[in-house]
Amino acid sequence: MKVLSLFNGMSCGMMALESLNIPVTKYYSSEIDKYANQAAQALFPDTIQLGDVTNWREWDIDWASIDLVTGGFPCQAWSMAGKQLGDKDERGMLFWTMLDIMKHVKYHNPKADFLIENVKMKKEFEEYITTHTENALGHVHKILINSALVSAQNRNRYYWTSFEVEQPEDKGILLKDIIEPTVSEKYALSHRMITGFFNKKGDFGKRFKPLSISTSKKANTLTARYFKLAITDNYIITGVTDSNGYGVNVRKLTPRECMRLQTVPEHHIDTLLSAGISNTQLYKMTGNGWTVDVIAHILKAKFK
Repeated sequence: MKVLSLFNGMSCGMMALESLNIPVTKYYSSEIDKYANQAAQALFPDTIQLGDVTNWREWDIDWASIDLVTGGFPCQAWSMAGKQLGDKDERGMLFWTMLDIMKHVKYHNPKADFLIENVKMKKEFEEYITTHTENALGHVHKILINSALVSAQNRNRYYWTSFEVEQPEDKGILLKDIIEPTVSEKYALSHRMITGFFNKKGDFGKRFKPLSISTSKKANTLTARYFKLAITDNYIITGVTDSNGYGVNVRKLTPRECMRLQTVPEHHIDTLLSAGISNTQLYKMTGNGWTVDVIAHILKAKFK
């Protein structure tokens, strides 16, 4: 199989193919983030880097040889958490660039398959993307999958494919299943930061809800901004609790734990942690990445 990965990130698509033992003879990656490219090369040294998707007409590729094109196009313009400008946002226009590339591949190889991913969005945007993908690429199968079925993380994502996909079975993985037994104190939140999350009534209120690792819960959706530590992010209670039941001693998740939320295989986590990439960048690329086991489930429907 020859694969063209658009917006490749840290190569979660390649990890999924590897987990299925699907031989990949050439893996082309289009990505502009230098740290994600560094991660991809550390994991898969044979990756062929193509650079910016907007320069795709200059790529030296045998287009007819491509069997699969994947693309998790930037979500900021489409997400309900953003300004929701769609393709009126410059980043949203990359949806059309992706379709142009996929249409070009299909022209040269009508049997080529595709996999497109993006966030759960308002119905108007979802229908817009579905309609224009069908116009460009033919019949499209769309499915909304929550990563909670295969991981310890709630993460709803839409997937558009050239083949039919069913919901994965629930593996029953919980947050407590991915927590490291021993964690450096550097991941602990300072008293100043914790008290900064208090509301005017003097308690944490409804927004800040650190999770106890002893309870059967899922983590909230991991974002690329996790390194900035917002009030609604994932935190773990590590010490005694106050009268309201909130953690007095609280820490953030480690990069390893975040990658486990995305079901990155342990040997690949080890490689990434030793690749000379800062924790900040690891948090960002992991939040931007795919849940590997969801992608493996999707690809298995067609290729296994």
